[in-house]
This record gives sequence, structure tokens and C-alpha cells, in this order.
Amino acid sequence: MTFTLKIWRQKSPDEKGRFVTYEAHDVGPGMSFLEMLDGVNQGLIAKGEEPVAFEQDCREGICGSCSLVINGIPHGPDRGMATCQLYMRRFPDGAVITMEPWRARAFPIIKDLVADRRALDRVMQAGGYVSVNTGGAVDGNVLLIEKDQAETAMDAASCIGCGACVAACKNASAMLFVAAKVSHLALLPQGKPERTRRVKAMLDAMDREGFGSCGNQYECEAVCPKRISVRFIATLNREYLRAGVVESGLPAEPESPHAESA
Repeated sequence: MTFTLKIWRQKSPDEKGRFVTYEAHDVGPGMSFLEMLDGVNQGLIAKGEEPVAFEQDCREGICGSCSLVINGIPHGPDRGMATCQLYMRRFPDGAVITMEPWRARAFPIIKDLVADRRALDRVMQAGGYVSVNTGGAVDGNVLLIEKDQAETAMDAASCIGCGACVAACKNASAMLFVAAKVSHLALLPQGKPERTRRVKAMLDAMDREGFGSCGNQYECEAVCPKRISVRFIATLNREYLRAGVVESGLPAEPESPHAESA
């Protein structure tokens, strides 16, 4: 198989970038997208040219490093998988493939296809954790959690922090990312003590980093490699409203109508 590749090349954050066309020859249908890029880079190195810079690590759809916009779609045409899980059999022989980095003010381009996604790390540092006393680890079954609650929390916790939701959103919003992190901790007993501080701190950090607001377009859910639902954004909004109620001094949870009789 042979492909024509239009790849974004940019030497540094301060220089202007442009698309450069390359040819990829002898590509097997069983090759992954990143293996195809490896072959292109080998050819460039053999000719004494600078290889294309792109991020990659686990190549198993776990780390979220392989962040590429392929033909205008973050992570490519397949749903529920990262770029590293995309295979060349997904493209017809002779196809023209365009590759770009994530495009967002909060994700400045470092070089070629590599974007600086540390803004997501700073949002996590603001509140995406639980505070615990150090010591021996407790048994996993000490805290009893309902199955449905645990599974919903796990659905949110599957976020790999790749930033595809930001790249797909026309507002460059990180709401799905923040919602996943806030929701999976708010649903579990370990995260409940800090839920009020957490949601406000993470949303404030998101605003400071330059991410936009949710536009209810659902583009984020469509490109998420872990298929995280926009329902978690509704959970995030409820958590934020609850935090405002708590800070105002009102009861966060309505009292049971049977409380007095009890």
C-alpha cells in the first residue's frame, strides 16, 4: 500500500509551521499508524533529513501520548481507540492522509506533531486527587461500594488524559476531562470529603489555563478513545452547584421528609 502524507512541520513554538508532503511506500495493512510513521522517519533519516517529531509511549491505548489529528479527526476515523490502535487497513490504498497536532490555545505546539499538554497536568494538580494518611494500605473490601456506583466511577476513571476532547471542541473546552476526574472521585467514598474544594479548584484551574466553555456539541464524546459520556459533564455541573450551596451555608442534601418522625 502507498499513501500520500501531508504532515504539519514546525521547528519551534515561535516559528511558523506548514504542511509538507511525503510518500509512504510498502505499507502493510497490518501496520499500525505509528509504525507507518516510524517507516517514514527511517526513510527521512536515511536521506539525511530531520524526522517528524511525534509523541508516543505505550502504543496500547493507555498513556494518551499519541495525540494526532488525522484527516481532521482527533485520533483518526475509528471510534473508541487512540491513534496507536489505528491500523493502516482502515485507509484505502493511495489515500491522502493529513496529520496535525492538537490545536488549542492551552496546547502550544512544541515541534511538528508534538503539543504541550501540561495544562491538563496543572488542572489535575489543582484537585484531581484524594488526601490520605500514609501507612499500610487497607484491604480493598474495607469500604463497601455498590456495584453500579463502582462501575460508573470506573467508567469516568478510564480517562487517559489525551486531550482529544479539547482538540475536537470548537471552544477548546476541557469539560469532559475535568468532568471525568471530578465524577469518578465524587462517586466514591474516598473522594467525598474533598468534593466541594475539588470541583471549584479544578474548574478555576481550567479557566486559568485558557480552556473554553462547553458548547453542548458532544464532539468530545464522539472522539474520546475511552468513550466517556457527556453525562459526566452533567455530574460536574451538579457538583459545582452543590459546592456553591455548601459554601453559602445551606444544607447540601435535602432533609428526608421522614427525618422528624425518625
